[in-house]
Amino acid sequence: MIRIICLTDVGLQLARRLHHLLNNASTAVNSEVCFKPTPFKKGVQGYFTQGDTLIFICATGIVMRTLAPVINDKYSDPAVLVLDEQGQFVIPLLSGHEGGANEFARQVTELLQNQLVLTTANSYLKPQYVVGMGCERHCPEQVLQGLLDLCLIKAGLTIDDISAITSIDIKSDEVGLIALADTLQKPYLTFSAQTLSLMEDRLSTKSDYIFKTVGVYGVAESAALYQAQQLTNNGSELLLNKHKNKQATCAIARSYSL
Repeated sequence: MIRIICLTDVGLQLARRLHHLLNNASTAVNSEVCFKPTPFKKGVQGYFTQGDTLIFICATGIVMRTLAPVINDKYSDPAVLVLDEQGQFVIPLLSGHEGGANEFARQVTELLQNQLVLTTANSYLKPQYVVGMGCERHCPEQVLQGLLDLCLIKAGLTIDDISAITSIDIKSDEVGLIALADTLQKPYLTFSAQTLSLMEDRLSTKSDYIFKTVGVYGVAESAALYQAQQLTNNGSELLLNKHKNKQATCAIARSYSL
């Protein structure tokens, strides 16, 4: 869910306009206008901790004072954007790279035809994005698609930004993953447990159960990280940590060309 939070009547006009644009774009997303949420601090912190992407139309100082007690780290916090009331500027305030705020801010800039203000490193470089997925045997394509759609929204990306869908080699014949890649017209690549183990130190979490089952501590994150690195011959990092539903896992990695 994308929450557009505003505090004034002028901000409300911009919020409604952005809400309309987001929900009618070619890659429509689910957004909601939150005008003067009450109680403000508790409500906003609740949106943040449950992982909602937040767009504030107010001063950055208000945003930081409100979110400071619940900010964790760039690998788990959701994307936070700030706009001025006139809609002239978009600032990715939190989780620029890892949470997808930079990419989402670019999309907002295109919709509003305003100016993007980036303050994070590597902002002038074009990253490569890779999806990694793992799943139970015979997981339906629609279940995988639903999880992937959710992850793309959280990362502020569209499927057009993704270069490949990846997994471990024991999933090379997984019908649902093959069908998903075919539907989306993306390469489907798989790698051995030995290869994926090279990414172990970059994982957000390590699952002993998965290790005992397939020989690596995390399939989705490892596969995405490895292929992203292969694309650029440079280091890779997680843009979106592993997300899961009852049958599948999904992560998104990124790497910058040298």
